[in-house]
Amino acid sequence: MINTEKSFNIHDYIEISLRRIWYIVIPFFIIILAAAVYSFTAPKKYRASTVILVTPQKVPTDYVRSTVTSRIEDRLQSIGQEIMSRTRLEQVISEFKLYRDEAKSLASEEIIELMRRDVNVQIRGKEGYFTIAYTGPDPRVVTNVANKLASLFIEENLKLREQQAQGTTEFLAIELNNTKAKLEEKENLLTQFKKQFMYELPDQRDTNLNILGKLQQQLQTIGDALKSAQDRKLIIQKQLTEMKNMAALLMPKEETREEKVPPASQLTAPTSLPAAKHVPPPKAKIINPYAQPLEQLRNQLAELQTKYTEKHPDIATTKKRIADLAAKAEKFEANQKEAEEKKSEEFEEKDLPSPVPPVAVNPPKGKKKEESVDPGVDPFYKEMEGQLAATDLEIKRLREEEAKIKAQIGQYQARIENTPIREMAIVNLSRDYQNLRENYASLLRKSQEAQQAENLERRPKGEQFKVIDPARIPEKPFSPNIPRNLLFGVLLGAGMGLGMAFFREQMDRSFRDAEDLETALGFRVLANIPKIEKKAA
Repeated sequence: MINTEKSFNIHDYIEISLRRIWYIVIPFFIIILAAAVYSFTAPKKYRASTVILVTPQKVPTDYVRSTVTSRIEDRLQSIGQEIMSRTRLEQVISEFKLYRDEAKSLASEEIIELMRRDVNVQIRGKEGYFTIAYTGPDPRVVTNVANKLASLFIEENLKLREQQAQGTTEFLAIELNNTKAKLEEKENLLTQFKKQFMYELPDQRDTNLNILGKLQQQLQTIGDALKSAQDRKLIIQKQLTEMKNMAALLMPKEETREEKVPPASQLTAPTSLPAAKHVPPPKAKIINPYAQPLEQLRNQLAELQTKYTEKHPDIATTKKRIADLAAKAEKFEANQKEAEEKKSEEFEEKDLPSPVPPVAVNPPKGKKKEESVDPGVDPFYKEMEGQLAATDLEIKRLREEEAKIKAQIGQYQARIENTPIREMAIVNLSRDYQNLRENYASLLRKSQEAQQAENLERRPKGEQFKVIDPARIPEKPFSPNIPRNLLFGVLLGAGMGLGMAFFREQMDRSFRDAEDLETALGFRVLANIPKIEKKAA
């Protein structure tokens, strides 16, 4: 074409088509013929497909929560990679004896690639289903292969879900055992700490304070009792001293009376002599040593009764001590009265007249001591010495009790002083123990849930793949598609013919009109003679 800027109308296109008719017709019919030959002579291939629905778990998630949380698309991609692996495809090829003709000329890797191209998996995760299709020359074989691939997908999904659930359970079990070991270790440390500092813990503070108050009260009571015993000891010692002094005063009078007795050579026949009248010694005022402690205990009992009930152990103990001291005081009074009566009888017997023996013999030296008042022989003096010894023992016992209670008070004061330190330590131990305990409880709950989820997958009651449209034997081949091939041939032939006609028209350098001449030569055309065609007669 010489004039490339020329505009064409419908008549020009018709003219060009008529002029280049063979360039259009020949390629058109050749391509249609080729498409027809291919459609009727190409090997027939059949396709079988199956539809698999993804069903949710049958147990509500509020009761049992699944541990498989991956998306369906991701899980199907993973399953697809597993199914399309060389090992699985070789098993399918060997089971159904596929590609026997191709195996003669192709390697195993190329056959695997053919198998992968013939398998088509379309995943529609949002719709909740996916399809598996297989293409092959035998309709029965492709149906069996499609169903086999569907069963492999289902089995692999169950296996994958079970592995994930089992893996989660095993992981939680390991973590649970580790946390349990740490918890037991912390628990042992906490137990040992409580055993080691049992009486210095914060929850023992009130008890220690109460016991410390009671010990201080007991220390005060023992101090009062010790003071009373010491006072009683002084009184008894004073009485013993007075008795010794009184005995010393009476000793010379007795010796003078005995010296006035005539010697044995001057004594004659027995005669009655008036008895020497003995004047009884003045009575010393003996103070009951149990009176003052008894009075103190009674005052203490009255004070305790204003604070506690009759069932209180301190009141019962005080009453028992009062009863014991009252019994001792009564016994002391009775002994004192008996001693006084005995002395009165002795003095009365001395006032009676007694015959003088006919022959007097010089009395032995020891007789003077028997007739004198010896405080060591006086039973009342012996009683007072016994009381003094008992008082000494009581003072010793009270001092021991006082020392013991002071030691206990120091021990409880140390416990109360150490309580804040133990409280800080036990707070740290308890915090770590509580955190581990909460973590263990959380892991235990998760482990139980994971075990339930694993049982859910094994039943199986979890999410499953269900075949809702199994593969059927195809009635017509999938390839070649004759209508589609013929339509494609028509379109391709028409396009090829028109393309060739347009190309031939562009390559033509002939003058078709005045504009081509003006464009090529640069001269203006003044007139042109139209083509005269003969009409039919």
